[in-house]
Amino acid sequence: MTELVVDPARLDFIDVVTSSHNHTDHLDAETLMPLMKANPNLKMLIPEANRAFVAERIQCDPAWPIGINPPQVVDIQGFKFTAIPAAHEKIDKDEHGRCRYLGYVVQFGGFTIYHSGDTVLHDEMVPLLHHCEVDVAFLPINGRDPKRGVAGNLNCKEAAELGKAIGAQYVVPCHYDMFEFNTADVLVFEKEAKKKKQAYKVLRNGEGVRFQEKPS
Repeated sequence: MTELVVDPARLDFIDVVTSSHNHTDHLDAETLMPLMKANPNLKMLIPEANRAFVAERIQCDPAWPIGINPPQVVDIQGFKFTAIPAAHEKIDKDEHGRCRYLGYVVQFGGFTIYHSGDTVLHDEMVPLLHHCEVDVAFLPINGRDPKRGVAGNLNCKEAAELGKAIGAQYVVPCHYDMFEFNTADVLVFEKEAKKKKQAYKVLRNGEGVRFQEKPS
């Protein structure tokens, strides 16, 4: 539904890239392989459970990605990553008990960002996140409908409620306007966020945002 914003081969300033799980829109070889070529010192963080799949998908040395599994914390290039279980639609683990779907809490320069990956609400989420003092939470809003034939996510109301429950200073909605069969109306999210008095930022395709200070 949206066009490519920039050729990934032009992005030669990337230190770290993450993948939350193996679905193509979160592990895209056509994006990642040009990034790897443009950034020889690039580091990549993945769920440890997905190592073999990742290596095959992006044609890399299986030992190259940095694997993580909850409750592990790793420091990479000045960024501190904490693994948070994600439930897409459920918390799925491999034969060794490692999560196949993750979200990441990322701490750097005095800020904390939470990228949930693809997830629905689950019992571990708020207890793990409420003490993290999240400044910006990137949360999916496309919801779930069995008729779509794909795993679901938070819907607009749930994303606003989760942001409020974990004390996020801002919520940035995501995972919409990509696939026609699996999207949501971001205006519905805006209404739900306003009801909850949850601050948010809706980004247009290709738009960036700079948070210079935490809101009081």
